[in-house]
Amino acid sequence: MAMQNDLPIAVIGAGPVGLAAAVHLIARGLPVKLYEAGSGVAANLRDWGHVRVFTPWRYCVDHTAGTLLERHGWRMPDPEAFPTADELVAHYLEPLASLPEVSPAIETSARVVAISRWGADKVRGQQRDIRPFMLVVETANGIRRDSARAVIDASGTWRTPNPLGAGGIAAAGEADFADRIAYGIPDILGRDRALYAGRTTLVAGSGHSAANALLDLARLADAEPRTAFIWAVRGTDLVRIYGGGDADQLPARGELGADVRDLAESGRVRLVTGFATVAISERDGRLIVEGQGEEGVLQLGPVDRIIAATGQRPDLSLTRELRLDLDPWLESVKALGPLIDPNQHSCGDVPPHGHRELAHPEPGFYTVGIKSYGRAPTFLLLTGYEQVRSVAAAIAGDMAAADAVQLVLPETGVCTVPAGRASQGCCGGPAPAAIDACCVADADAKAAGKSGCGCVGKMEAAE
Repeated sequence: MAMQNDLPIAVIGAGPVGLAAAVHLIARGLPVKLYEAGSGVAANLRDWGHVRVFTPWRYCVDHTAGTLLERHGWRMPDPEAFPTADELVAHYLEPLASLPEVSPAIETSARVVAISRWGADKVRGQQRDIRPFMLVVETANGIRRDSARAVIDASGTWRTPNPLGAGGIAAAGEADFADRIAYGIPDILGRDRALYAGRTTLVAGSGHSAANALLDLARLADAEPRTAFIWAVRGTDLVRIYGGGDADQLPARGELGADVRDLAESGRVRLVTGFATVAISERDGRLIVEGQGEEGVLQLGPVDRIIAATGQRPDLSLTRELRLDLDPWLESVKALGPLIDPNQHSCGDVPPHGHRELAHPEPGFYTVGIKSYGRAPTFLLLTGYEQVRSVAAAIAGDMAAADAVQLVLPETGVCTVPAGRASQGCCGGPAPAAIDACCVADADAKAAGKSGCGCVGKMEAAE
């Protein structure tokens, strides 16, 4: 055990949350090894660097990381300005990673492909907690095996997008036409402009990525009149993407939803709801997307390209030999599943949670960041920063700090549950006329300086 305590804590993923985890561990005097699969830090953010985030700078910077940067003369950009992902990397994450306290801990172009215990697969339980972790690391020089005392998985989900197929597996023909399908948020107005200008694109998805793609296509169509686009979503209720408008405490998020609603209602985009993609085929060099619609089998197209803004899922192959406790359908950490399940509610709020909720039956292993949410959407950096603060304190043995979890997230202005489920009201009180009344009551309480219980807490009670 003494030898194991001399080993570093491994952090997987040098994005905003992974870097924050490293900073918190370093601040506590713990040895850290931070692995990044990309050639530079925050490789996932660079993929959608052209997108402006809907959280202002004051919500994008971890407090401890910001304090360390300020000691070296760094100053936060305008706290109320909204950075693009590229600006977040250039003005925060790259300066943070280059600090002399942080830089020696980072290894880029180092992909962790598997994690286990030295000499023990997940079946073997004897003395498991005193065996170091073994990380299989893939680099340009080959494969090696590293040891770690504890592991914080902040690898995210960006590299494992959900397929177009509505059943959770690739649609028939999806692999065959992969060169004409973009997953995520392509740079429609920039580097990818030639792929979309003057062509017809199908956008599949009902989240913020889809909204950004649709609005960019609309701007492109203003300059390139032959540009056209179709919007297909599996659901029929678009409240999550349209958002809470002026009631959203993140105005840019509310504005994004309002803009895409205006676009849909303008008739400039053909909106097809209740569409479940089944197959993709080709006709005269263009794509036909077949699915099950509200009135039976439906074909969309022909189109030239497809944008699959269908969300992401965690890569579970990485941790196959570890003992994890996951929500059975979200694949999030199990404790968070009932609180963030999009089948049950649409609030962006989540109760404070830390090391206890993020731990697993595998001692010393934690899932943090957006990967802790599994397949659920609407993760905010503030959540990840508080997660890793708590986890770092727990690894350091400071349980008082680890358990003192505080998290106040901006409300979305949207708070819904399925019809018939609001049997109780705010925080378990009498049932209101609508569950939105709970959000109003909570907002009023907070405005008066009182403690509210958060939309998710109220919806949990209502269930």
